[in-house]
Amino acid sequence: MTEVMIWAASLSALTWAGMMLFWHRFWRADQRLGEHPAREDWPAVVAVIPARNEAESIVAVLEAHAATAYPGRFSVVVVDDNSTDGTGALAAGVAARSARPIQIVTGKPLPAGWSGKLWAVEQGIEAAAESAPDAEWLLLTDADIVHAPETLARLVAAGQGRVLVSLMARLAVGRGIGRLLVPAYVFFFQKLYPFPAVNDARSAIAGAAGGCMLVDRARLAQTGGIAALRGALIDDCTLAARLKGTVQARAKGTVSNGEHRAIWLGLADREVVSLRDTDRLATIWETVARTAFPQLRRSWLLLLGCVVGMLFLYLSGPLAAVLGLLSLEPGLMIAGLAAWGLQALCFWPTLRLYGGSALVAAGLPVVAVLYVLMTLDSARRDMLGKASPWKGRTYSDLP
Repeated sequence: MTEVMIWAASLSALTWAGMMLFWHRFWRADQRLGEHPAREDWPAVVAVIPARNEAESIVAVLEAHAATAYPGRFSVVVVDDNSTDGTGALAAGVAARSARPIQIVTGKPLPAGWSGKLWAVEQGIEAAAESAPDAEWLLLTDADIVHAPETLARLVAAGQGRVLVSLMARLAVGRGIGRLLVPAYVFFFQKLYPFPAVNDARSAIAGAAGGCMLVDRARLAQTGGIAALRGALIDDCTLAARLKGTVQARAKGTVSNGEHRAIWLGLADREVVSLRDTDRLATIWETVARTAFPQLRRSWLLLLGCVVGMLFLYLSGPLAAVLGLLSLEPGLMIAGLAAWGLQALCFWPTLRLYGGSALVAAGLPVVAVLYVLMTLDSARRDMLGKASPWKGRTYSDLP
């Protein structure tokens, strides 16, 4: 048994070392938005914000957009997606006193085959086509995401030569369990979609963060628009894959650094901040359970591989270290500590972004088990036809 544990922990350590060296530097958490250069020809931008029962955040979000320092023309379209909490009236109040144009659109009933958010975005883009037909960029963002005044200009600057620029919003951590779960959520996302690979036009890996996506309007239309994604629950990454694939197809193998940069994904610090309550286990659980199994393409084989892989990677090291300490087996303890230490080292840059400590980094295995349980719950809900509850809607009929 001891030899088996030593081999398992050693293999885990080698796997972590291999990912650190060869998996696109995902763990460094260093893809950040740059400053914007001085220019005169700032393109017009329209923000499209789907809003369903967002009374708690919509005022702060729209006031932040109204206060943007963007030098070019910028307008906002809010789609009140059949809210029942007064979201539309609150948005209209901000629009009435805003110097920036803010249009409120009343959402139509949800058609079959569409997710609610994408149907709202589709209606927002249609309204934007009438109010700002010459806008080159669409800012697809959420009703609980606050943008800093300089953010839009920096996004547009980063968009030069690209078709999509996305920022993963800084999530609220608080003082509770969110201090452990939120940085891990960001870390796992980076491991699944390594940001440097996403940002390399030669790589097939594509990803985006749906809370903040600046999209080339013409290229979006060329790929079929939002209608082409209407049933996608992981709509941000699906859109990123379509846009990046289009750029690569046009390049026809001529892609190199500095050419056809395609898409860019980075981590936000204070540029884009989420107001969603992520300091409670229930909130994060619902978020993961809504999308985890669809992200595995509803494959039970992929689910099995994910669960086994996660438990092996994150638990074999700590178990070996503890057993080695209790049994006074130095080989077992060293192998376990190596695996445990390497995963904590990988986690540290993301954790530091959220103000975490080295002690929290050592707790990553516990968090991994929680996320495995969330993923299993996602599969359970899907199997029972209760998948993806969101804002009072269930999408069990979507592909």
